[in-house]
Amino acid sequence: MKILIVSDTHRKNENYMKVLQKTGSLDLVIHLGDIEGSEYTIQEAAGCPVEMVAGNNDFFSNLPSEKTLQIGKYCVMITHGHHYYINMGNEMLKKEAIVQGADIVMYGHTHRPVIDISPQIIAINPGSLSYPRQENRKPSYIIMELDEHGEAKFELNYID
Repeated sequence: MKILIVSDTHRKNENYMKVLQKTGSLDLVIHLGDIEGSEYTIQEAAGCPVEMVAGNNDFFSNLPSEKTLQIGKYCVMITHGHHYYINMGNEMLKKEAIVQGADIVMYGHTHRPVIDISPQIIAINPGSLSYPRQENRKPSYIIMELDEHGEAKFELNYID
């Protein structure tokens, strides 16, 4: 199973389209918010199921602020993260995800990619495809793949 994880596109969908062309066939796309009215575009271009949550800039969206998904053997909580003060660190969010029974928590909002793997919880942030804020300032996304044993592998990728 191959899953594309993106966030914070802010209605600038050019890089999202590039990523879809580059990654090829996908089983699922997860968008972690700040879509800003591009829900239909994101969904239609994917060619597979899409899960989305609302971000702090999705003012008129009917999307939920968080969701729980079952991906293989993993319970996955998806949220934008702004309700968990994520700019101050991901500890509060990780604790809440553990309380909710999640194995993996995925969030956005900071525009900085994170792959944080610990025995208790895996925390994933793909960064931003439109307005990256990490040191190299490259738009980023994550590919999650389940291997033949059902184990999750995460790969951080950048658009040059």
